[in-house]
Amino acid sequence: MIQFHNVSKTYPNGSIGLRHINLTIEEGELVVIVGSSGAGKSTLLRSINRLHDITEGDIQVGGKSITHAKDKELRRIRRDIGMIFQSFNLIKRATVLNNVLSGRVAYHSTFRTMLGMFPREDIELSLHALERVNIREKAYIRADQLSGGQQQRVSIARALAQEAKIILADEPVASLDPLTTRQVMDDLKRINQEMRITTIINLHFIDLAREYATRIIGLRAGEIVFDGSPEQATDEAFADIYGRSIRHDEMLGGEV
Repeated sequence: MIQFHNVSKTYPNGSIGLRHINLTIEEGELVVIVGSSGAGKSTLLRSINRLHDITEGDIQVGGKSITHAKDKELRRIRRDIGMIFQSFNLIKRATVLNNVLSGRVAYHSTFRTMLGMFPREDIELSLHALERVNIREKAYIRADQLSGGQQQRVSIARALAQEAKIILADEPVASLDPLTTRQVMDDLKRINQEMRITTIINLHFIDLAREYATRIIGLRAGEIVFDGSPEQATDEAFADIYGRSIRHDEMLGGEV
């Protein structure tokens, strides 16, 4: 469970990222966050693992405050949270397997991980993670030799090898073509359903939000203006989220 208690974020330049957010995300949900650029989607997502510190309020993950956690406790909470970025965030010159193994670093000493001294169990776990996203045969290929969709699957496998209880995905398909987009979204949905990993995804694409989410949260100017099921996310609801009418082609998959 993830809980936001009256959470606000103000940036040093005075701009508002989040305004008094009160929100509960239950274990096993697949939540898609939508909204215009600058609405606060990335701020909200990245505050969950404290990549962004909040200005006021409290965020609890699994009953523990990540807002106030220090050092060892913060590392323990973050160990349960996998992060998937739009830009993949891989070590391009390292092998696919080594990139996936980086999801295990929080379980070992800095000395062991710097030397690449991962136990056999970690290697098997990482290979199994690659198998779950159908790219085990790429394990010993350099990451920069993969397509964009394959690189994003490596990012997903890294989160699985981390044994994350929560996956945060910040615009994971924004740079992918339509076919690869659906393959990556299929992977995320299947993992969510089969492994009950709580999954929170920022998206710009309305049709994908309706198709893949179990719950849609709409942000506008740092505030929650919609929170409901895909069936409740009508054209009128999206128009309210984005502050304007949504064209028919945007509803069919265009970026807004």
